[in-house]
Amino acid sequence: MKLHIIETTRVTPAADSDSVLNSANSLTIPLTFFDLPWLLFHPVKRIFFYKLTESTREHFHSIILPKLKHSLSLVLRNYLPLTGHITWEPNEPKPSIVVYPNDAVLVTIAESEADFSHLSGYGQRPLSELHALLPKLPVSDDSATAFSIQITLFPNQGFSIGVAAHHAVLDGKTSSTFIKAWAQICKQELDNIPENLTPSYDRSLIKDPTGLDEKMIELVRSLKEDKTNIRSLTSLPASELGDDVVLATLVLSRDDIERLREQVKNVSPSLHLSTFVIAYAYAWSCFVKARGGNGERSVSFLFVGDFRDRLDPKLPGNYFGNCMFPVGCYNRKAAEFMEEKGFVTAVEILSDLVKGLSSRKIETIADTFVEGFGFQSWSTQFGTVAGSTRLGVYEADFGWGRPVKVDVVSIDQGEAISMAERRDELGGVEIGMCLKKTEMDMVMSFFNNNGLQN
Repeated sequence: MKLHIIETTRVTPAADSDSVLNSANSLTIPLTFFDLPWLLFHPVKRIFFYKLTESTREHFHSIILPKLKHSLSLVLRNYLPLTGHITWEPNEPKPSIVVYPNDAVLVTIAESEADFSHLSGYGQRPLSELHALLPKLPVSDDSATAFSIQITLFPNQGFSIGVAAHHAVLDGKTSSTFIKAWAQICKQELDNIPENLTPSYDRSLIKDPTGLDEKMIELVRSLKEDKTNIRSLTSLPASELGDDVVLATLVLSRDDIERLREQVKNVSPSLHLSTFVIAYAYAWSCFVKARGGNGERSVSFLFVGDFRDRLDPKLPGNYFGNCMFPVGCYNRKAAEFMEEKGFVTAVEILSDLVKGLSSRKIETIADTFVEGFGFQSWSTQFGTVAGSTRLGVYEADFGWGRPVKVDVVSIDQGEAISMAERRDELGGVEIGMCLKKTEMDMVMSFFNNNGLQN
């Protein structure tokens, strides 16, 4: 796929008389124990595809691009941390996000000759072609960039917006809120974003009476291969991916979800049969079956739950940062999910995990992360979930219609799946997977079995 980089530009926040920044100071936001576990992880990368046949080069550069840049500048006044960097000063006990007056978000402008319909579709697409639509997110020992953007024109087909976000800066809820705020300002030509999309930075709401910061820092240090520079911000080694790796999106309609729910309703009346539980259980059981092999092999899976409403006091829904608690099921035999009732087994496990999330004590979060990371190193399959059906990613309309497709490309690092609401059907689910083509063929075969249509 030919990609032409047209320019890389810096978009700074628009001037704001109420800004906490001026030419003589900086903004510092300490990372919390919710942020720290993600410090060395690779960035979260997502692509929004917008179909627009009238997007000629002239229309794109004279209308679309200026509007996107201007609205980005406006929204960044409220999202200053996205212009900054993570640093870890020698005299500080933990890293912080630091923003200086002249900081900006790097925006790459590109043009692609690829088939927009294919790349924005649901079928198997080469991972390398999707990565070309994403920006770099520079990271070094001393500094980690918070956020970057790439806007790519497909002449007379449409355009894409690719974002890369440092996971220690923000979670999926914050990232999605930012995108929706940017889109709303762009579409409605607003000067300010609505209050419900305005982030809260009050770190005093997160209490740490039991030394969780220190425990999380020890966890981060244990993940490092190089123990000589314990303050290094360099990411963990990336997985090496071959040319045969593809990304595909599998779909469960609302009727599919209901048919699957009916299969397990009679198992126990107390099961928590949410759309998330049904979709994850079905995808996971198909994934394990497709991998096949020795039924005695160890497999594990986890997910993270939004903890904003579960803290005391509760965090506001617009809290900026990470606020997720991991829960998982570890060291199970693959055979449990490969046999005929594998889906039911996965539902039972996930139901218990979801129901137990509300009773989790925040004091145990460090130990929970340690447990999960430990099993990840030796499980033959370790499933995780990126995204949620509650994030509303398809609401991001910049003025040229809702995205025709949204992909989480960073699921290529590990054995994660992505999950989002179905674009054109309330109650449906889109599930992204990134695998070698041969294994993807097997997963899709199992997925479309049982009378379900992708």
